[in-house]
Amino acid sequence: MDEITFKSDTVLSDVHLYTPNQRHLMVRLNGMGQPVFLSQFKLLWNRDSGVKGGDVRTEETPPTDAGSPPGSGCHREDVSLQAKADTSGQEGLEAQLDEDGDLDVVRRPRAASDPSGPLRDKVHPMILTQEEDNGLGDEARESSPHDFIKIEHTMATPLEDVGKQVWRGALLLADYVLFQRDLFQGRTVLELGGGTGLASIVAATVARTVYCTDVGADLLAMCQRNVALNSHLTAAGDPEVPFSWSEEDISDLYGHTTILLAAEVFYDDDLTDALFKTLSRLAHKLKNACTAILSVEKRLNFTLRHLDVTCEAYDHFRSCLRQLERLADGRLRFVVEPVDASFPQLLVYERIQQLELWKVFVEPVMGPVPSAGTAPRLLL
Repeated sequence: MDEITFKSDTVLSDVHLYTPNQRHLMVRLNGMGQPVFLSQFKLLWNRDSGVKGGDVRTEETPPTDAGSPPGSGCHREDVSLQAKADTSGQEGLEAQLDEDGDLDVVRRPRAASDPSGPLRDKVHPMILTQEEDNGLGDEARESSPHDFIKIEHTMATPLEDVGKQVWRGALLLADYVLFQRDLFQGRTVLELGGGTGLASIVAATVARTVYCTDVGADLLAMCQRNVALNSHLTAAGDPEVPFSWSEEDISDLYGHTTILLAAEVFYDDDLTDALFKTLSRLAHKLKNACTAILSVEKRLNFTLRHLDVTCEAYDHFRSCLRQLERLADGRLRFVVEPVDASFPQLLVYERIQQLELWKVFVEPVMGPVPSAGTAPRLLL
């Protein structure tokens, strides 16, 4: 599997674009016949803080009034990566001229493994190689097991299977969880569209219980395997029927959940609408005030309709946020605010400017109930 064969409908996460030129450890084929790879992701946290957290329960999407799926059968996940930076020093930064006095541009080698020159300034997952003992490299063997997360994932899929890949938005969300560990300490957390389970696994290092939800048996099985691969970080729930909700689970979900997570599930307008509809329904059924933390990447695309570069999926996401904030039914109000993404990185990945985090605070309405004729409505 040195090269990936692309078809017209193939989608490849930016996280996997810059991979080392080496033999990757393909561990198996999934139920769809797609190759599955194993990557390890380094955590840059303080080992003294203690990491054994709550349990992760892998479930189908949570039940709602209408019984419709909670929004996203597609989700993105992302992985802790290692940066291959140019360490050739800062000397010689002044302009270099050739013998004719023209600017001499020194080009970097195409391959990151090319020993003839400096490495490309790229970021990529540390994909395990077949030569590494017990699936861990030298760095992992020298470090504590608690310093790494291992994730099985695919590398190129059709659009409907992008949840099996790792995406930068999931890395940003997981990074925020590590940065705000006190916020998650002892909480019950629900992730919508968990994909490979990266963010949920990180959340479970501090939360009491994490419900990681998605749709599709093959994707949920991958997520369940990833939970098992990281038993050194967190415990796994053990439902009687795989990927199902027991009455006890539903009661615990509605009775204790205070944080909802979603990462990279806003690339399609229909999925975005379903996510916000599910968020509204869940907020009305939860017994406690809650906070939703949403991670999104602003993707620029050239469209023939506009003959210009646009961000239609992102613009629709922002429109839904505005509608949610205007929603009033006399019981709850939704307060939306952006999160400053300049917090320290505790995962090594490429935090590009287009990555954003948003918080939605769901609070009970205090004061008189608005008149029915003037209350804004959420149009989904």
